Amino acid sequence: MQKLTLSVDQDVIRRAKELASREGTSVSRLVESFLREAAAGEPSSIPSVPPILRRLRGCLKGEGTNASKTYRAHLEAKYR
Repeated sequence: MQKLTLSVDQDVIRRAKELASREGTSVSRLVESFLREAAAGEPSSIPSVPPILRRLRGCLKGEGTNASKTYRAHLEAKYR
């Protein structure tokens, strides 16, 4: 595996480290995943949206106006 040196804003680095920690991975793996998806040219990949949010996209389809209530109930059950 080759190394790559990047110049990135300090605040972006801090947030990337926080995201990596929450995801249980490293910043290097996050960047590799992003670059792999971008290079593949997958139409479903949205580079500006973190991977965790892309995985959640569409999870409440068909809920109509009760979507926020359903999501709140899901979170309450999950974190009890």
